[in-house]
Amino acid sequence: MTSGLWELVLKGVWVTVQLLFLSALVAGAVSFAVGVARTSRRWIVRFLAGFYTEVFRGTSALIMIFWVYFVLPLAFGWQLVPMWAGTLALGLTYGAYGSEIVRGALNAVDPAQREGGVALSFTPWQRMRLILLPQAVPEMIPSFCNLLVELLKGTALVSIMGMGDLAFSGNLVRLALQQSAEIYAYVLLIYFAIAFVITRLMRALERRLKAGIGKAPEPARTTPRRAEATGVGATGGAA
Repeated sequence: MTSGLWELVLKGVWVTVQLLFLSALVAGAVSFAVGVARTSRRWIVRFLAGFYTEVFRGTSALIMIFWVYFVLPLAFGWQLVPMWAGTLALGLTYGAYGSEIVRGALNAVDPAQREGGVALSFTPWQRMRLILLPQAVPEMIPSFCNLLVELLKGTALVSIMGMGDLAFSGNLVRLALQQSAEIYAYVLLIYFAIAFVITRLMRALERRLKAGIGKAPEPARTTPRRAEATGVGATGGAA
């Protein structure tokens, strides 16, 4: 490929990374808000959170992009730019999947931990912030890693809006060169490279979060004890 075509592909990579970062922020905020709401003691809060999860988890992300970009302007008279339309649609859709990760991790915390918070007279928010989330978040990381990789692949859907992401740029290069196999092989490798970096970063984050949780105790120091025991015996012999 020429330098101009490579520049087009690199611009597509940058747009994809931007979209991934912004939609991941939206999805993360939605995941924790809805996931925590699904563990609420109030049935109306659980019902609304569950309704949102079922609706967005049961609908197509592609159709959601159509709705946000093409239908909402007709209904409300305002138009989102492709970047923000894609961010909103993907963030809300994948946030529904993430909310189930949060709910499952919170429910997996030992009930005795909750009871301990109640015994200490912690408020529900204090129990969530100081007891439940510190133990649940490390368990969410592997599932969130998979969801983030799925979100990366889902960013290709925004090409239907004519947005110049990696998939859209790759298709333009393919049309210019008429080399489908080579161009799409490059695109696949780029997606794989981004996913590989995400996986490594998430694993490092998981190790860091779990560093102080469930850490094995240090091995006992037997040498000083043996020395002390020898000293006691020697003292007794001298006496």
